[in-house]
Amino acid sequence: MAASRDIKKILVIKLSAMGDFILALAAAKQIRQAHPKARITLLTTPPFEGLAKLCPYFNTVETDGRPAGVSEWLALVGRLRKAKYDRVYDLQTSSRSNLIFHGLRPFPPEWSGVAAGCALRHRNPLRERMHTLERHADQLKAAGIWPDAPTEPGSAPGPDVAWILRKAEAPRPVAGGIEPRPYVLMAPGGSAHRPEKRWPVEQYGELARILYGVGFDIVIIGGPQESAMARTIQRSVGKARDLTGRTDLARIAMLGARAALVVGNDTGPVHLAAAAGPPTIVLFSKASDPILSAPRGHVAVLQADNLANMPVSQVLQAARALTRFPDGSNA
Repeated sequence: MAASRDIKKILVIKLSAMGDFILALAAAKQIRQAHPKARITLLTTPPFEGLAKLCPYFNTVETDGRPAGVSEWLALVGRLRKAKYDRVYDLQTSSRSNLIFHGLRPFPPEWSGVAAGCALRHRNPLRERMHTLERHADQLKAAGIWPDAPTEPGSAPGPDVAWILRKAEAPRPVAGGIEPRPYVLMAPGGSAHRPEKRWPVEQYGELARILYGVGFDIVIIGGPQESAMARTIQRSVGKARDLTGRTDLARIAMLGARAALVVGNDTGPVHLAAAAGPPTIVLFSKASDPILSAPRGHVAVLQADNLANMPVSQVLQAARALTRFPDGSNA
């Protein structure tokens, strides 16, 4: 095993999905701290390029981690072999990333992951039952770079996105010196192929109407395909601000940092907004397990087998517990 001082070139692999990518930034921070002088390359996919290039943990970002065919696959493996990495931290630990390891044989770099035959294999038989944050912490502990890693349930720190917030522009002063209303950031969408992970947009509209009535402004985020959801919410709150399709990942973090409250489904944007520190309500259906993947921080997790059965009153109660209402009605 190479001594830490001999490790000069490192590859970190994290391909998807957005929520998992955000959580993996906690491990990336530890890798950077363990190898402060190393040149670290991230192998990822195009959706995360902009955010990763802002990140202080990586020197280089490559986005061809999901080659589309044999020629692209051979090009990827050839480039990685030529780079002569001293160590690889595989934070994806999937069949796809394992295949990269085997493609680099018979002389692969030191590899932290789960691929059969790798030098720094994470062998914890309970790894698939651990939250992503504790699983990554335990993997880095096994790799020898985080000897006191917190691995008990709920103990590992969430991702730190302060580096995004330092790049944020200061809020513009409001004309006439009027103090702006605090706002609730809503993320009503999610993966189109996972509709069961969405709280019905009509419920979001009702919640928005109530929160607007107690003094909050409403800001809605999501992809361009979720603009129809924003319009549905606007029918309940005509002054709700629709930012769907107009926010990159850095902007989402900035909006989250300044929000009085974030409410959303179990999606990547909610993970990112929560990492910026605001009070956050995350809604889970039976389609995913918060024990394994919920964001950390000032977060309330609400779960129902079928989110259509979750009443607005339950979410409103969590909101009252997490943040102060401008009209003082929850004082």
